[in-house]
Amino acid sequence: MSSEPIERRVSYLGDRLRGRRCQICGKEYFEIRDYCGNCGRKSFGKMAGIDLFYEKGKLEICTLVNEPTNKFIKLGNYVYGIVSFHNGKIRVPGRLTDKIIKDGETVDFSALEGREVVPRFRRRYSVSKSEIIPTISLAFTFADEYYPHQEYMVAKPNKEYEVPGIVGYGAYVSRFRVREGGIERSVPFIDEDAITAAVEAGKLALIHSGVDNSLIGKVYVGSESNPYAVKPIASKVAQVLKLGEEDEDVQGVDAVDTEFACKAATSMFKDAASLVNYPKIGFPYAMVIGADNSQAAPRNCPGGELDFFVGFGGCAYIFGKTDVIAQLEGWYSCTSDTPDFWRRDGEPYPMHGGRFTGDPAYFKHIRKAAKKLMERLNLTVSDVDYFVAHQPNMQFPVRIAKELGFKEDQYLPSLQVAKFGNTYSGSSPVGLAAVLDIAKPDERILIVSYGSGAGSDAYSFVTTSQITEKRQRQKMTVKYQAENPFLEYVDYTTYRQLKLGM
Repeated sequence: MSSEPIERRVSYLGDRLRGRRCQICGKEYFEIRDYCGNCGRKSFGKMAGIDLFYEKGKLEICTLVNEPTNKFIKLGNYVYGIVSFHNGKIRVPGRLTDKIIKDGETVDFSALEGREVVPRFRRRYSVSKSEIIPTISLAFTFADEYYPHQEYMVAKPNKEYEVPGIVGYGAYVSRFRVREGGIERSVPFIDEDAITAAVEAGKLALIHSGVDNSLIGKVYVGSESNPYAVKPIASKVAQVLKLGEEDEDVQGVDAVDTEFACKAATSMFKDAASLVNYPKIGFPYAMVIGADNSQAAPRNCPGGELDFFVGFGGCAYIFGKTDVIAQLEGWYSCTSDTPDFWRRDGEPYPMHGGRFTGDPAYFKHIRKAAKKLMERLNLTVSDVDYFVAHQPNMQFPVRIAKELGFKEDQYLPSLQVAKFGNTYSGSSPVGLAAVLDIAKPDERILIVSYGSGAGSDAYSFVTTSQITEKRQRQKMTVKYQAENPFLEYVDYTTYRQLKLGM
């Protein structure tokens, strides 16, 4: 069992793939060191930090590990190799993730070696439930398949708005799916969980926004599948994404976990907008992430009905007042003690109230929040271009949209549950991302989330001209991830194995 200090040092280096470059001779090191082996004493104070987290490398050579040790046994067979960066100046060992290799399967290494790869943030290996979850970014996927390389370029802000809103966003679901009937659902790979999904979504949001990560002063991570009962996952997200000013291995950012079932993230939209709108706070941006490895008991167990709809993924939003793509026009929230869905402490899977989850829960709260917000803003159905609702299944969001008077062209673009499943706290945010991917300037989007237990948040956003300007930075759109040719479909048995993770 590794000690906490060792695990902390390993994660600090490996989670972000940090290194050093000598400013005298240019030699690079995949380690944090104060001097150069070539230049000796004169290099003290001349070592610059380098960050490979957003870069792409090359898989130079690899081999198949088909008899993994106990810590890696859940991975099954996997490919391990040497990845080089900067034309071979840095070489690091790494695992090729998101690849299922069956026993006896032949791997053509010549088809893998020489290809470009990008770092992925994943669990490193299996540990007992009492240990710290080890993570690393020394896991790689091919840059010409499902996960394209996207350069992170900080852009100089050029326009400030009076009203805060969304500055950038990113949606993330894995490439693995299980298909049953007309519904597909996103499935985590064995080394993925809510933390890895949150980091990947946040990474995409930073790329899309062009925001300097050091200027984000607050990050909320909403989830109901936190792998820890006591320990925030927002702290890991903040460190990996290097949010806030960094000083002696500490990030100058307020990181907090939030929980309110499937509206754990949308509950924080108003808080994030309020913070960046307050002139004395001292930071211009806040990030909100909703990520879940949605929980469900096997179908032969009580509560197993949920297993037909649960998915995996995350979605991140950055709020600010500069280069806004969608201004926040207003919001309304409602809450009641309606126990339609719950998971007791210590229980692995949630339970639900059957038909009680419908009329007195989901429909009542979404109806109330949507109508109240439209009344306060003096809006009619015709004033709204897109309607987004929480998507626990296909029937509920369609029924409430029709009841409120919305037509198909207003609500269908946001419906993603048939492609990804119910991603819980990422559900309505992913629906919003799908709309933002296609929305034109000066269009109004009404999003109404729902969280069991129970409550709804309704928001009205109005897009700006910058929504189209920033679109070129977004390769991994919702549609791209839904229709990608490199999707891999698994059977139900494999789905349950992947769902349990390492």
